[in-house]
Amino acid sequence: MTAAVPCKRTRNAEATREAILRSALIAFSRAGYDDVGLREIAGEAGVTAMLVNRYFGSKEALFGAAVEAAFADGRLFAGDPDDLAARVASAIMGKTDQPSSDPDPLMVMLRSAANPRTATILCERIRRHFEAPLAVLLSGEGTRERAALLLSVVAGFQLMKTIIGTEALRDGDRNILAARLEKVFATLIKPQL
Repeated sequence: MTAAVPCKRTRNAEATREAILRSALIAFSRAGYDDVGLREIAGEAGVTAMLVNRYFGSKEALFGAAVEAAFADGRLFAGDPDDLAARVASAIMGKTDQPSSDPDPLMVMLRSAANPRTATILCERIRRHFEAPLAVLLSGEGTRERAALLLSVVAGFQLMKTIIGTEALRDGDRNILAARLEKVFATLIKPQL
């Protein structure tokens, strides 16, 4: 009689890393950096806290990698600068129209920004993934400032509509809101001063 050979669990480093990052994004989105522990993140990912440390080195490094993953999609700023205002207005309306089950980068920012270390990480990632690419698309004076203002309008609109739930934005006519946002964005995109 032959003894049964136990099934060996296959290891997939990339899948494990992605599971940890997804778990971290969900946790940081839900509770913020200071109120989440590595054990909680590890448990949700189906791994141990020791394995999380092996992959990322520290909670701060994991936060940086999670934010990097959340901000990595640069498609919004790809394409013709002439229709950038319309693209951004459409994208922000689409994002705020339907609640998503995906981790929300805005919530990660809001819930983690009070910590000086994570605020520095957020600032650097926002600059690299959004502000700098957007500034490259703009022409004229003050491209960095105009890019930062545009991003501020996006974040503020998202905050006021989906988190605070301002009635005028939550219940307003979608097409009118999108058209007004597009005008605001167009003002920031085209050099005025």
